[in-house]
Amino acid sequence: MTNREKGTRKYRRISYVLGGVAIAVVIVGILSFALKKFEGAPPEFKLTPPVESIGLSQTIQGVARDENSGLKRLWIALLQGGNEVVLLDKSFESTGWLGEGMVHTHKVSVPIHVKEEGLSDGAAILRVNLSDYSYRNWWDGNRTYQEFPVVIDTQPPTIEILSRQHNLNQGGAGLAVYSISEPVDSTGMWVGDQFFKGYNGYFQEVNRYVVFFALSHAMGRDTQLHISATDRAGNTSKKGIYHYINEKNFPKDTLRVSDGFLRQKLPEFEPFPLPGPPPDSLVEKFVAINRDLRVINYETIQEVCKQSNPEKYWEGVFLRLPGSARKAGFADRRRYVYNGKVVDNQVHLGIDLASTAQSPVPAANTGRVCFANDLGIYGKTVIIDHGLSLFSMYSHLSRVDVTPEEMVSKGDIIGLTGTSGMAGGDHLHFSMLVQGTFVDPLEWWDENWINHNITNKLADPGA
Repeated sequence: MTNREKGTRKYRRISYVLGGVAIAVVIVGILSFALKKFEGAPPEFKLTPPVESIGLSQTIQGVARDENSGLKRLWIALLQGGNEVVLLDKSFESTGWLGEGMVHTHKVSVPIHVKEEGLSDGAAILRVNLSDYSYRNWWDGNRTYQEFPVVIDTQPPTIEILSRQHNLNQGGAGLAVYSISEPVDSTGMWVGDQFFKGYNGYFQEVNRYVVFFALSHAMGRDTQLHISATDRAGNTSKKGIYHYINEKNFPKDTLRVSDGFLRQKLPEFEPFPLPGPPPDSLVEKFVAINRDLRVINYETIQEVCKQSNPEKYWEGVFLRLPGSARKAGFADRRRYVYNGKVVDNQVHLGIDLASTAQSPVPAANTGRVCFANDLGIYGKTVIIDHGLSLFSMYSHLSRVDVTPEEMVSKGDIIGLTGTSGMAGGDHLHFSMLVQGTFVDPLEWWDENWINHNITNKLADPGA
């Protein structure tokens, strides 16, 4: 065999091999394409949040998702008896003939108007049919079919006020007891534009609720009060309560600010950032701290008081710092004067009690420690949750002896009085709060007030 023949034969063998490799590559490509296009993972649909009830006018929200071949069609309907109401029938675009879907995730927001659709109160079924762009099922794609049992409910809950007397002081607290005809998602008392959450579970009757509420020092006799309840279908009821508001005139006080006090106290606040450009002078820095840091601290208190345990921990009258004298009252209107000029105005939201320096501070009543830390102008501070949105607050401490989530009993020592924060001398700043609204502590030191306004209502709401 000549060299030329040998070369030709070798070339043919190489060609056969290369041809086989090419065919194999093509086959692998076809198989890979087929596996991708004929993928069998069905699309997913999820209601966000889950729906159990549908009210008179409601919006159904959900998410449709297909990570592989993309969404093709989404169909949603509501079925009641023989009446099927199509709520949504949406097709999604693809990249072309035999292509894949261009949309892989779609958020759904579908309004439902029950009366307009001819639906009535009672059981119904929410149906969802979803397909993708897979080649399966003769190019109809993978399908997901789901049914969600729901109840159509267009009737708002009925509210019955069980407590009869609601006599309130401006800057004071109150309690109401009421019942609701059905389970609800949200209920409580509106005092002006402030909402106070209602709780069930205190009474054996599951439909009976108790709500602690407050009238801030800035609210007068014209403040409107009403109970609201929103059921699981979104229907809301409102009912006013009989009440009487006793207006009060709060004292005015003048606090003189000296350079010596500023030089002594202001370094303590350097770790706390303030909004806006840095103040130039000592008094400007004081005003920024007394005004702007106060607002930041108040927001922290509000956040802490959003979460309260749904049970009543406390019993009887609240304790006062033993052997103490009152140095400032609740809601005193304070003027801060520097070199004969008024530089700031604030409201004092607590009572200042002075005893011997670094006096032991008892917990005013049983509860859960929900805050124990530095709090700006209030200095070292402890806040105790007494349950059902009632809180006590202890500020300007020199030492804190408790930790968050610790349970304390009435009279347990939680720290020592001091001068931390914006305090001019050793004392305890004591506050009471209802769901973040400051109220007059004098009420909670008064056994008669507690019996008439709280304890007797809990024992017999109709008394």
